[in-house]
Amino acid sequence: MTETVVLVTGGSRGIGAAVCRKVAAHGHTVIVNYTRSAEAAGKLVDEIEAAGGKAVAVQGDVQNEADVLKLFAAADDLGTLKGLVNNAGVVDHPERVDEMSVNRLTRMFSINVVGAFLCAREAVRRMSLKHGGKGGGIVNLGSAASKLGAAGQYVDYAASKGAIDTMTVGLALEVAEEGVRVNGVRPGIIDTEIHASGGNPDRVAQIQSKLPMKRAGTADEVAEAVLWLLSDQSSYTTGAILDVSGGRAILP
Repeated sequence: MTETVVLVTGGSRGIGAAVCRKVAAHGHTVIVNYTRSAEAAGKLVDEIEAAGGKAVAVQGDVQNEADVLKLFAAADDLGTLKGLVNNAGVVDHPERVDEMSVNRLTRMFSINVVGAFLCAREAVRRMSLKHGGKGGGIVNLGSAASKLGAAGQYVDYAASKGAIDTMTVGLALEVAEEGVRVNGVRPGIIDTEIHASGGNPDRVAQIQSKLPMKRAGTADEVAEAVLWLLSDQSSYTTGAILDVSGGRAILP
């Protein structure tokens, strides 16, 4: 039987790692994509295999087209691509827009937006009935910041995730009759390492008392939403963007 493959970009830690675990537990071979964290990716693969799943770690920077092609070639070698989770993304240190450098902006949009487009392009080329594929699903990880704006902190990050929301809806309509479903998940404040990478490791503790549920979400809670959108249980759902924000994204 041909293996079904799900590619998770930025899969070595945080939300991506939680998604990898759940996807593998449901019988798919998962590609754990990473950029620099070879050790973390290797440990995750070992963990998945110890639990009876199948996983392969593949290095690649999604803003680099050659790396993206390498990732999808690895998927081709493993079986039939069933799903793509566009999870790779970066956040930077808090800054106002009038302080941001062109290097910061270029990096932000190259990874968060261009990388997602490149991966979606390759996924559609493999999954679309128009291209001889068997269908599949794409789930794009956005952020509640796209609705909130992140003023004084990460307007560039929020804008990049707004682009992901738009891409999700547009691509969903573009391939709706080709067997490919495209949906998004907008996490709110989730307790992962991304806050530390943005120079604010205490952000969860600082903000959780202001959250509607008075706590941050977990990577597993986001991963459950991603898994549902990838699964046949959501077979009539496309172009949807699911807020997993504990109510934060609906605040005025």
